[in-house]
Amino acid sequence: MDEPIRTGSGRTLDELTIDALRAGRLAAEDFRISRAQLDAQADAAEAGGYRQLAENLRRAAELTGLPNDRVFEIYAMLRPGRASVAELHDLAADLRRQNLSRVAAFIVEAAEAYAKRGIAKRV
Repeated sequence: MDEPIRTGSGRTLDELTIDALRAGRLAAEDFRISRAQLDAQADAAEAGGYRQLAENLRRAAELTGLPNDRVFEIYAMLRPGRASVAELHDLAADLRRQNLSRVAAFIVEAAEAYAKRGIAKRV
């Protein structure tokens, strides 16, 4: 039998009921997707020939280890004009130290594109 789908907190989907929510037995973490589920979805996308989607899902899987506020900080830095090329490279180095190599590579790619297009923050 296949392993049931689990949320970031380890709950199965059939545990996520309105009754459980009303009774206060569920928290926000119970609704977060798990790294394992994103990795499984990436494998399925890859098998179906959707390489770019698979890579996006693998980056998302890496990000599940970060707190939401850190993910939002990274997102904000990626908006044009919000971070310099150097700041983006520093961010990528920090992410590599946290073993988030796919996300780090994406940040470096963004930094190079922003530099080429002139949309990085000017220092």
